[in-house]
Order: sequence, then structure tokens, then C-alpha cells
Amino acid sequence: MPDTLGDTHQSLADLVYLRLRERIIEGEYPAGQRLVERELAEGLGVSRIPLREAMQRLEREGFLTAQARRGAVVADFGPEDAEHFFAVRESLEALAASLAAQHATAAGVRGLERLLARTRKAAEAGRLRETVGLNADFHRAIVELSGNPLLRDMMAPLDGRLRRLFRLTSDLGTSLPMCTEHQQLLDAIKARDPETAAELARQHVAGTRAFALRALGR
Repeated sequence: MPDTLGDTHQSLADLVYLRLRERIIEGEYPAGQRLVERELAEGLGVSRIPLREAMQRLEREGFLTAQARRGAVVADFGPEDAEHFFAVRESLEALAASLAAQHATAAGVRGLERLLARTRKAAEAGRLRETVGLNADFHRAIVELSGNPLLRDMMAPLDGRLRRLFRLTSDLGTSLPMCTEHQQLLDAIKARDPETAAELARQHVAGTRAFALRALGR
């Protein structure tokens, strides 16, 4: 039976994009796999027009690559890709943390606390997929609390890559230490200390970078 997409206010191309991106992030479509338009369209129960729009967007965001005589192929995420990703992310995450410490509301801080509590609970229960998603949600929430819409728009395309990288390199043995670092960052935001928040964010990204590169074989 086709994995059809239900009715929603989102455009069909957006729904196809989200479905395919999730499958790439979760490894259902591994690096190097060729994605055949006809098969995907039949499987999702959509025409090729929204499918092509979604695949073009995934290509722009680095999830797919076009290869001669093969068409769309799931892009690799190797050490060099991770290096480029972290070079950008370190600066933007530090800025987001600094701004969040200046502008976060009490309700926003409570939201971070709830996310962190859920992450710890998921890690302790051994739910890796949920833990990975919540870790990414924590970083995205800090960007939202920055109060800077331009920064939010700049970070949005990196969100999927962050989740994919976490999925490729994380394990439950690294999740609880990450929760400790998130708690320190949250404490700096609560204390309205932008300099400390920015430095902790930089250190956190640097530590994640070192671990990810080891996991990816560098």
C-alpha cells in the first residue's frame, strides 16, 4: 500500500520534503542510495511535480546530490562535511546563546527546562531516537529565544543537518554528558549572562565537533 500523505494546510511539496528528509535523517535512505522518482511518487501517492520540488529543496540543503546517469542520490555526510558544518555552527550557536541570555522570557526558560528534563528521561530510558530529536530541539529553542528572526532563518536550513549528524554519531553513552553541558548553558541563560552563555555554547559545539569527527573516522 502506498505511504500516502494526508490532507493538511501545508503544501504537498512541503509534506513530501519533510517525509523524505526524515527518512534520510533516520538512515532509512542511506548515503549513496539512488532515489527513483517513479518509485517515490508511487510509494507516497503523489504526482512527480511536488516530488521534484521537494527533491530540489533537499538538494539545495545538501541531503541529495545529482549524479550523471544516476539521478538523485542521498549525499554523504563525511568528516569534511562535518568540518564545514561546525565552522558555521560554532559562531551562530554562540550568537544565539548570547542573545537568548539577553532576551529570553521566563516562559521561554521554562520551555528549555522542560526540554532538558525530557531529554534526560529519554536518555536514561535508552530511547536514542527520541534523545537525538530532543537534543536538536533544545538548540532550536535557544535560537527561537534569541529574538532575532534573521538568525532563525539562517539557522533553519542547518537544523536537519544537525539532526542527521546527531543520528550518525550519537549514542546513549554521550547523551547524559551532553545534558550536563545543556544544563550549564541553560543556567547561563537564566542568569542573564550573555558572555558566559556564548562561551559555553562555543565549548559545547567544539566538544560535539571533536566527538563527531572521531565517530566519522577522522
